Formats: sequence, structure tokens, C-alpha cells
Amino acid sequence: MGTLIFAHRGSSVREPENTLVSFQRAEQEGADGIELDVQMTKDGELVVIHDETVNRTTNGKGFVKDFTYVELTQLRIVDKKNKRIFPRSGERIPTLSEVFRWLKTTNLLCNIELKNSVIFYPNLEERVVQEVKDFGLEDRVVYSSFNHDSLAHMLRIDPHAETAVLYKEILHQPWKYVQSFGARGIHPSWKSLTQDVLLETIENGIAVRPYTVNRRLVMEQLFRLQCTAIFTDDPLKAKNVYASLNL
Repeated sequence: MGTLIFAHRGSSVREPENTLVSFQRAEQEGADGIELDVQMTKDGELVVIHDETVNRTTNGKGFVKDFTYVELTQLRIVDKKNKRIFPRSGERIPTLSEVFRWLKTTNLLCNIELKNSVIFYPNLEERVVQEVKDFGLEDRVVYSSFNHDSLAHMLRIDPHAETAVLYKEILHQPWKYVQSFGARGIHPSWKSLTQDVLLETIENGIAVRPYTVNRRLVMEQLFRLQCTAIFTDDPLKAKNVYASLNL
């Protein structure tokens, strides 16, 4: 089937990350899937945003957990690095259900990162699983987190869920680690992933999806090794690189 391409927070090199327009752009550019981050508001709404605070990606300040959803909708998405403001109505912090409603109209896969490593969100796993089931997306979703206890809990809630461990540093024999509690994939930083670990992990039936792969040379190496998938900020570039290799 070849290496799948997941758009990291959508096509985030061209559109504001974790917004509907970014996910829609990723589909237009030929991505196989999208990656998004889920947190919870003060009033229990599941929202799609990466940072624990709104400081970097909006014109507001404060922790996501301290806003109601209505208050979050009043914030404008901004790109502070490039000093841009995105006024279009679709470019705001979306709810998970809004993304799923659109996702149902596509064939895209979806990686959901549970953002519960810094802040504990009560029943986040239960809420996300129920939302996935409500939209009938069970077969198109992978759950990941840096909080591996959360992934183990996810599997207790739904033994059929596909989970993958996120990690940044080198992990010894990661295929054994994930098999120990039933996860089916690893999502390492590409910088910590060696060719030997990649190949042996796949040989042991565990998916390998490194993040965040934006360099052409790294893309080429992973594609040639038939890595399961990659996460990239630039799905269009990745699709073009893959096509150029004639694999």
C-alpha cells in the first residue's frame, strides 16, 4: 500500500494549524489522513487545539481549560510568528464534532492526539471514544498520546481501539513496550528513529509513523524503507516527493 501521509495539524505550512480550513486543504493536497489534538473546555466541550494555552495560536491568553467554549469562539486565530490574523469564519478553534462532521464527507484517516500529558482532563478518553462512535469513525481513527497510561485506559474502554505511543527520545525495543499493553503503533520523533528500529518494529507487526517529517531527504529515506506512515506539516510536498520516487 505504500507509506501513508498524515497532515500534521492539517496542511499547517499553508493554513492555520488545527482549523477546518487546514484540514480541508490537506484533503485537497492529497493527504491520506489528518492529525489533530484534543483538549476540553471549562464546560466540557471537546475542542481541537495543540497548546494547553491559547496564547500562541489566537489573540487571547490563558489556559484552554479555563475558557468556556463560547468564550473560545470569540477568539481570532492568529499566526504570531508571521504577524498574520485570519478573519474568515472557518478559521477558529473548532470542536471535535465539527471536524468529524466534515471528516465523514471524506475518506481520510484521522490521528487523534489526546493532550493530557500536562493537564488532566477528567473522562477525556471516554468522551473522545463516544464521539468517535457517534460518528461511526471507529475504523478510521488512531489514538495517540505522550501519556501512555491514557492509552492503556483507552484500551480498557474500547479493546478494539487502535492506539500508538508518542515519544521523543530513544525507546529500547519499542515493539515490545507497546505490545506489553496492547498498543499497535509507535509515533516517534523522526530524529530518534533508526533504520534498524523501524524495520524490526514493522517486522513485529507494529505500525511506525514518525513525526514531524518536513525534510525531503528524510521523506525519501522513510518512503524507501516502506515506513507505515509519516506526519508532515506539508502533505503536498510529501505527495510530490513520494511520486518522484516511482516506488
